Amino acid sequence: MPDEAAPRTLTFDVERKGSTAIVHCHGRLVAGLNDLLYNQVSGLLPDHSRIVLDLTDLTHMDSMGLGALIRVFVSAKSAGKELVLINLGPRIRQLLGMTNLLSAFTVIAENNVIIP
Repeated sequence: MPDEAAPRTLTFDVERKGSTAIVHCHGRLVAGLNDLLYNQVSGLLPDHSRIVLDLTDLTHMDSMGLGALIRVFVSAKSAGKELVLINLGPRIRQLLGMTNLLSAFTVIAENNVIIP
């Protein structure tokens, strides 16, 4: 029941650095909010060759959120763009690992070292 009382918000801050857009995600990527991520990233694809999703402040992701992340990945790949994830929290990393999707993404740690 505590999850039902938690705020169901998802917000973004976008930082543009040349051909790279860094999307700082805040909140919960859950059912009902999953299109927000796709809309945010798809709007950046025409003008940026690299999209970095900073998941530092992403507190929760459910299966619909995972689907949204995959949808963004497929859209970026189809457009010939690179999608990178940074600062995965332990719960997000565990979810991607359990679903065998962690290896599909390029994940970079805080010190810019690629994690296998």
